This record gives sequence, C-alpha cells and structure tokens, in this order.
Amino acid sequence: MSEGTRHEAAGEVLIVTGMSGAGRSTAANALEDLGWYVVDNLPPQMLKPLLDLTEMAGGVLPRVAVVVDVRGRDLFSDLPEAMRALRERRQIRLMFLDASDDVLVRRFEAVRRPHPLQGGGTLVDGIRLERARLAAVRESADVIIDTSAYNIHQLATQVTDLFTAAGAARHTLTLLSFGFKYGLPPDADLVADMRFLPNPFWDERLRPFTGEDAEVREYVLGQEGAREFLDAYTQALRPVLEGYQRENKSHSVVAVGCTGGKHRSVVMVRELAERLASVPGVAVRVSDRDLGRE
Repeated sequence: MSEGTRHEAAGEVLIVTGMSGAGRSTAANALEDLGWYVVDNLPPQMLKPLLDLTEMAGGVLPRVAVVVDVRGRDLFSDLPEAMRALRERRQIRLMFLDASDDVLVRRFEAVRRPHPLQGGGTLVDGIRLERARLAAVRESADVIIDTSAYNIHQLATQVTDLFTAAGAARHTLTLLSFGFKYGLPPDADLVADMRFLPNPFWDERLRPFTGEDAEVREYVLGQEGAREFLDAYTQALRPVLEGYQRENKSHSVVAVGCTGGKHRSVVMVRELAERLASVPGVAVRVSDRDLGRE
C-alpha cells in the first residue's frame, strides 16, 4: 500500500482543544456517541505516533478525535508546531472550544476546582494565562464554538450537528421481541404488550411456525386491532425518536412482548421496523430475545 493510499484509508482526524471549562469533555462524549475513537489528554508529541497507528490500522479507526489541552503542562506548547507538521502530511481538523472569562469563572466555582494553570494565583490569573497560551492555536482552528450561552445538552447537540456525516444515523433504535413469561427486558426504554391479540399458539396449524413465517404474519395482521395498533404506535414513536435525537440519546430499546416471544411480538417488531425506517436520523435494528426458546 502506497503512502498516499495509507493516508486516505486512515480516515478523519479531529483535534479537540480550547479553554478549560469550555466543554471539552462534553464535546468528546458527543463525538464518542457518534462513533469516533476518542483519545483524551494526549501530549502533542504523541500525535504523530497516533496517526502512524491509524494509518497502519488500514481503516479500522475511520474517525479519531484527540483531546489536547493545558493539562499537558509545558508539553502543550508544542501543539502549534505539531499541527503544522501533521497538516503537511494529511488533512486534520481542529475544533476550539471557548467561553467568556466570567462564564469560565462561574463554571470553575460551581465545581469547586482550581484552574490547571492558576498555581498560587486566582482563577482569573489561570484563565488569562491559558488564553494567552492558546491564542495561536485558536487562530489556526477550523471550528470555533463559543459555549458561553450553552448548557451541556446544547453543546452536545451543536457538536453532533457539526460532525454527524450526511445521512448518518444519530440514533439507533432496537426493536426487541420477547416473551413475558421469561421476564421483562431490563434495558427496555418502552414496552408494548401484544397479548391483546389472539395467540397463534392455540391454532395447531400455526403452532410449529414463528412470526418469521408468512402464515403467522398473515394471521396476526388479520386480527382486529393489529394494524390500528401499528399505525398508532408508529405515530406515537416518531416524536419520541425525534426528541431522543434532540437530547443526544444515541440508542433506545423498544420491547414488544407476547406470551412466549415466538409469534405475535416477532411479527410486530418487523412491521414496526418497516414503518420506522423512514424516520430521519434513525437506524432501526430488529432483535428477538426469546424466539429460539422452547
């Protein structure tokens, strides 16, 4: 593999830096939820070895975000030079998080922690020293986010909006079929009960089949209330899924149960999956917890 091909296969690299208290941890968490491989508090001198590793991995780490900040003490002063050298080699973006001094002071006071650079001085002394050290880095940033007016949820939303690939899912929905007689799924966000429909188990012709078979599907969907439930529940879930995205909830489980988890629930999760596949920003997967049980 040529050097140019290795660089292309290595994928995206984002450097996350900025003022202490401006939201680097929140931004890193949001990126991790989007599937980025996040490395926190990496000295600038380690950036080149990390990039070498991503290139040797051959696409295994398609998106890498590295948090670099003044916690690295004197090592941090090498960041501008390290960035210049790396940008000559491949495309790297830098995101700088900022906030006004008075907001940073309030945030540090709220958590009762000292500024990493204040030493024996005040919070304001530490913030001013950090701002001076970061001036050149800020000028070279590709993205600057002023978080002064943001809470953590708003910042996470901003980062998600900026770094979600076009067409990529912001939320993964798992539609899980299960049997009530085996217990409720402990990780379910929402639970729907299909025991209001007649049980195909009592039809000797259908008993050997499952909800994956056409005979059972036709039977279940032909029952009074089945399609009405699907239409209504789909409409009810749409605003929920949209709200999950606004609140940066990256995954949810909607459990659909029947008595044994073999017939009715299996049919209904597949029907719901087909209807919910069109919700923007949502990737839908189907799972059957109890289908293989006797």
